[in-house]
Amino acid sequence: MRTRHPSRVLLARGSWAEAARVSAILRKETVGGALLLTATVVALVWANSPFADSYAALRDLEVGPESLHLRLSLGAWAADGLLAIFFFVVGLELKREFVAGDLRDPRRAALPILAAVGGMVAPALVYLAVNAGSDPGALRGWAIPTATDIAFALAVLAVISTHLPAALRTFLLTLAVVDDLLAVTIIAIFYTGEVQVFPLLAALLPLGLFTVAVQRRIRSWWLLLPLAAATWGLVHASGVHATVAGVLLGFAVPVIRSRAAGGPEAGPGLAEHLEHRFRPISAGLAVPVFAFFAAGVTVGGLSGLVDALTDRVALGIVAGLVVGKTAGIVGATYLVARFTRASLDASLRWLDVLSIAMLGGVGFTVSLLIGELAFGAGTAQDEHVKIGVLVGSVTAALLAAVLLRSRNRTYRRIEELERIDTDADGVPDAFERTA
Repeated sequence: MRTRHPSRVLLARGSWAEAARVSAILRKETVGGALLLTATVVALVWANSPFADSYAALRDLEVGPESLHLRLSLGAWAADGLLAIFFFVVGLELKREFVAGDLRDPRRAALPILAAVGGMVAPALVYLAVNAGSDPGALRGWAIPTATDIAFALAVLAVISTHLPAALRTFLLTLAVVDDLLAVTIIAIFYTGEVQVFPLLAALLPLGLFTVAVQRRIRSWWLLLPLAAATWGLVHASGVHATVAGVLLGFAVPVIRSRAAGGPEAGPGLAEHLEHRFRPISAGLAVPVFAFFAAGVTVGGLSGLVDALTDRVALGIVAGLVVGKTAGIVGATYLVARFTRASLDASLRWLDVLSIAMLGGVGFTVSLLIGELAFGAGTAQDEHVKIGVLVGSVTAALLAAVLLRSRNRTYRRIEELERIDTDADGVPDAFERTA
């Protein structure tokens, strides 16, 4: 029998180093997901309690220096400031994936990139189809269902106690990271109003100094943090959403570690050092606090929920997250397989791709952010957006949970196989065969 060429296998295990790194990242994100769920529940309960006015007062409380045009509400600080930390980590992770990770190989990178693009285009088309012929202003929300929330998705996996194989874990994480990059690109291009050129050009100075410092492997927080804060403040003042500054700062950090003498070495560099420092802050503080201020929608009981879901905007979001995301990710993966004549790894099925695609429909954090940018925070339309995001994300999560649980016994067997290390060299046998 002829052996299948590795380049024609989709969702293969990859290297042990990459699998171990992804597992470590996902463990941290799972804790963040639990905090995210807790913050969301607290916000919803508080916003629908007799003390709802106090929640709104806290969210709308303004703090910060007026002279620097940074007197913002706590909700705005969470969206513009804390999420910049989240996108800084995204920038670090994405750069590492394509510089030193398994995805530096274009053949391996193609699948998650194309799947993420499919998972962006299809939900947008579904949303536009649902809102065709309605108020033209509703079309501004086309990008809301295009995002995937990795923390929320991992919280779902933790709740249902599933054991994803290494290949699916890597695919899910990389898909979500590329998805986040596409999301911030959409925000920068389509949800930026009037741009102030001078502050934007001025931001290049602290960004350039930050880049020089990190390229010289300077780790002094008293230097890097002020430069990063200045970059963020000037980008914010320019009218471009400040989360873009987070990604640019992440991209500036070097991944490759240089030896004192000799050539470059793809070992733990400054990017990995900063990622270890900032990922807990992002997952444990930035995202949950943003969710707390963004998810507190007053539903108004069952009648209010029904009323919100009769709005085409909310329906488009739900359909985009549940149907569009699934169709886009599965469709892109199928097209990659078809045109490259590739097939799934022997241990996996297309049902597994469908499950991960459905889990990709859990679009929470960035979806809420885009909703605020599209319709304005605190507006009646924004309230319907929040309900649509919550309903769509929960529906996608429940459907994904059913599919994943149906395969959990198989996943356990694969996980046990991926732990066997007969020669005790620290690398499981299954990964040695794929090295």
